[in-house]
Amino acid sequence: MHPSMKSSGQRAIVSALGETPLDAVEHHLSLEPMSPPDVTKLASHDVVVAVKSAAVGWVDLLMTSGQYQHLPSPPYTPGLEYAGELAWLGADVKHLAVGDAVLVDGFVAGPRSKGEYQASGGFATWAVVPAEAIKRIPGGLSFDQAASLLGSYETAIHCLVARGRLKAGETVLILGASGATGVAAVQVAKLLGATVIATGRSDEKLAVVKSLGADHVLNTSSGAFKDQVKALTGGQGVDVVYDGVGGDLSLEAMKCVRFGARFLIVGWASTPFVAKGKGQRGAPNANQLPTNLIMMKGLDVLGCPTVISAHHDPTLRAPRHELLWKWVESGKLKPHVSHVFPLAEVKEAMRAKWRGDVVGGCVLHP
Repeated sequence: MHPSMKSSGQRAIVSALGETPLDAVEHHLSLEPMSPPDVTKLASHDVVVAVKSAAVGWVDLLMTSGQYQHLPSPPYTPGLEYAGELAWLGADVKHLAVGDAVLVDGFVAGPRSKGEYQASGGFATWAVVPAEAIKRIPGGLSFDQAASLLGSYETAIHCLVARGRLKAGETVLILGASGATGVAAVQVAKLLGATVIATGRSDEKLAVVKSLGADHVLNTSSGAFKDQVKALTGGQGVDVVYDGVGGDLSLEAMKCVRFGARFLIVGWASTPFVAKGKGQRGAPNANQLPTNLIMMKGLDVLGCPTVISAHHDPTLRAPRHELLWKWVESGKLKPHVSHVFPLAEVKEAMRAKWRGDVVGGCVLHP
């Protein structure tokens, strides 16, 4: 058994859904003591992970107000993605060992998963998960990098490869390129051989994105960037738009494409309150796109829900993971993590993510 199992720990708890994520963080998020898991009550296929690093993601924030498509049941522990060391193994787990450096697949365990392991969020000292949720950390990544791997980079691969069919020599416009999936999209697009035009609202953060491989960066604070994109593409426009932002930027990006381009709907970070707060269903503030532009540009507008697609067709995940692991193992890809907080500062970590301070990944250390 791992040495950490001999002392007490702590975990974050969301006691109720907030009207907004900031409301939830302020009024319904707290830390509480945590005892080591009682292994005598665990299943033979279970393992205990001593969490070393947990990603603070956009989805973690949206879930605290019930404004994500998957609704958690408070009280719950946030933390979709995390990495650490194996602290205990059930009797039937033969392919792993105590002390192994691993990451947890958030599709299989944690607050976004379905089934019996939704309580196993990563904002905690330990997490109990089934062995099938465990992957060895590839390519010598740190715990921080490993905790920031699957969600962002699997999303980028699903959107750009499976949906966007991005090819070497094409040009892609990436909106919100300093966010976690934005940075991942920049890196993935470059590995696919594309030319990347990356957008954001901070010159400082865009400089980091440029250092991570973007060919061109555009500050979109003014809201108008069509002429700049057209100039960078010889007047032709881009082949693919990767849109994780939504709102007015989507409309401007739709004017930046060549005929027959692919427009990938990845998210709507600029308009997070599409759904009502406190887990109420419905989308009174849904984004809208102009059908006249879609028609006249001959656009393929493609919804790219990475998690939902895999629930409908689980076979989609294997090729995504195979490509991702190949790039990581060969040293071609490493997640970028800009912010690290102790678990005691979980509220400030979540506020920093919400404010957009983060470039790429933000993690907590339990």
